[in-house]
Amino acid sequence: MGRQRLDALFARTRSEGRTAFLPFMTAGLPDPQRSPAVFAAMAEAGADGFEVGIPYSDPMMDGPVVQRGSDTALRHGAGFDASFDVLTTVVSDTGLPALAMTYANPVFRKGVDGFCERLAATGADGVIVPDLPVDEAGSLRQAANRHGLGLVLFVAPTSDQRRIEAVAAAEPVFIYAIAEMGVTGVRVKASAHAGALVERIRSVTADIPIVFGVGISTPEQAAAAARAGADGVIVGSALVARVLDAADDAAALSGVSGLVAEIAAALRGMDRVERSVT
Repeated sequence: MGRQRLDALFARTRSEGRTAFLPFMTAGLPDPQRSPAVFAAMAEAGADGFEVGIPYSDPMMDGPVVQRGSDTALRHGAGFDASFDVLTTVVSDTGLPALAMTYANPVFRKGVDGFCERLAATGADGVIVPDLPVDEAGSLRQAANRHGLGLVLFVAPTSDQRRIEAVAAAEPVFIYAIAEMGVTGVRVKASAHAGALVERIRSVTADIPIVFGVGISTPEQAAAAARAGADGVIVGSALVARVLDAADDAAALSGVSGLVAEIAAALRGMDRVERSVT
């Protein structure tokens, strides 16, 4: 469990010459009792692991779809404890690596050590905090290390080289590369920044996995990220929408399964680009 399992995942997918698929889903959708079935459906459809969103009332990185997902989950009782219970069940039932995505406010309200201890007890492997920059993440990084968790740090197309070097020096379990600027949401076109961003990151580190998210919604966009050299791809809003807009449970499970299967198939059909440090 923990960071080692994420390290093993990326080592395996690299050896297989493919890009890992880590779909995002909000814990507690459509409600805490039925939420684990959504993750199980994605696992059966080809997910390699999960980014599990902990519902939050002010998700500043998230666009309208994921915000609506958080609001819906919270209305149905998916508070902090219930969301962590969902996460525990997801890890136990699927056996796949999972990372919790949350925001700095709940982490620091709980205390970084208490938060990481509670998260590790769920069986989760890492944590993603998008509003916590690398220069403010020291205490969380230390707490995550103490509890065997991998911390994810962010790089965007606007990040300067000094920031990329600082992120790499912090040794995150992977670098979350922002495919498109702005909040999460469905985009029409594939990112025009992915290739250049991979090159800039790879000029600093050859080893830390690069996972693209934000602005990836379709099999074609996922495949484009793989062609650019991504070690992993995260898709969120398009999947959350399929749960929110479903007429019933069967439609929700069918919707997420179908899209996950399509994206997983697209990634299996791509050769991940290998780039060496220059």
